[in-house]
Amino acid sequence: MTRKAVTITKWAAIWIQIAALMVVWTPAATAQNTVVCTFKDSRFTEISGLATSIQHPHTLWLHNDSSGGPVIYAVDSRTCATRATINITGVKARDFESIAVGSDNQGRPVIWLGDIGDNRDSWPYVEVLRIREPVQLASQTVRAKAYRFTYRDRPHNAEALLADPSGPRLWVVTKQLAHGSLYALPDPLRPQALNIASKLRVEDGLITDGAISPDGTKYVLRDYVNAVVYSGLPPGRELARIALPYQFQGEAITWTADSKRLLIASERDDRLLTVNVP
Repeated sequence: MTRKAVTITKWAAIWIQIAALMVVWTPAATAQNTVVCTFKDSRFTEISGLATSIQHPHTLWLHNDSSGGPVIYAVDSRTCATRATINITGVKARDFESIAVGSDNQGRPVIWLGDIGDNRDSWPYVEVLRIREPVQLASQTVRAKAYRFTYRDRPHNAEALLADPSGPRLWVVTKQLAHGSLYALPDPLRPQALNIASKLRVEDGLITDGAISPDGTKYVLRDYVNAVVYSGLPPGRELARIALPYQFQGEAITWTADSKRLLIASERDDRLLTVNVP
């Protein structure tokens, strides 16, 4: 993408966010929030996704937007210190937008990385990448397994990837101004074929991320100003609508390891915040 195209895309994101703040939203409860820590790593220039580790206590997996390249980071959820850098080979990092931790069909922890951004709604396919969660938190290079998919109607931009913590099921929520949609990816995914996502229902607009709680009892979707908590696995019943503390271009969200609170971060804010769930 040319520098001019990147600049236009960034300004479009800013204007979309301004528009979001001007929309009359469904009333949301104001949630108590706390600054957990501040990221000091200069490489964290556009934090776009967070996921709580299954097998490493007090650890978050984090990635930048596409400008960060095919790299994810293990970060201490109490201090924001970087614990490991994981370089991923065999992928393009076209537009990383979301990260989730789940399990494969043998019950082993895996990291799912969503290369699912498509700002022009034009690509013939997007990808989810599967990475075995490293047993040791040490900087290393790993190879991901890529699964291509598209949507039955047309290409879509998406920034939210959700993973079942107890199995290989995945869901994606598309991002449009008026509304997005919740899609289920095929189970199992076929590595040598173009997988087709199935639409489940319409969701709110401007969804920037989502996450299933580690205990699998609920999940959350967020936009630039609100988060909505649902029961069970997707598609679930709405339980609570929460007004998030403002972070400019706030995109990333995950659950704490005890599944009781939310953690949020932003592409333009170096604070990691915890948000209570009513």
